[in-house]
Amino acid sequence: MRISPATEADTEAISEILGEIEAYYGGENVPGDPDQISAALFGDRPAATVLLARDGHEVLGFASYTFLWPAAGADTSLYLKELYVREPARRRGTARAFLAELKAVAAATGCSRIEWTADADNPPALAFYEALGAESRHGKVFYRLEG
Repeated sequence: MRISPATEADTEAISEILGEIEAYYGGENVPGDPDQISAALFGDRPAATVLLARDGHEVLGFASYTFLWPAAGADTSLYLKELYVREPARRRGTARAFLAELKAVAAATGCSRIEWTADADNPPALAFYEALGAESRHGKVFYRLEG
C-alpha cells in the first residue's frame, strides 16, 4: 500500500469515493461532480489536499485535509476533514497509514497539531481514534450555517 497526494487524474476516483461517503452517512451513493471536485482541489485556490491510499491501481481510501490558522498561539494546525477507507480495505492498516502520513505532513509543514471531528454515532471510528491515543476534546460546540 502507498499513500500519495491525489492529482487531477484522480478526479473520477475521488468522485466515486465521495458517493460512497455520502452513502456511509445515510445518503444516496451519488458520485461527486467531477468539475466541482477539479475546481475545489486543483484550481487556482485549492480548498483542500486529498491523499489516496492505493494497492496497485486499486484506490483503498481517501483523506482530505487543510490548514487552519491560528492554532495555539500563532501556530498552524492540520485539519483532517474526512478520512474514509473503502469496505474491503478496512481493518488492514489503511486508516493507521493515513494518520501516520498526516503526522508526517503536519511535522513537515510546521503544524503544532492535527485536529478533526468525528460523528458521535460512529463507534468504530471513535474506538479507532481512541486506540491511536487521540483525546476527545470537550469545551467546544460545533456550529454550522447553511448557505
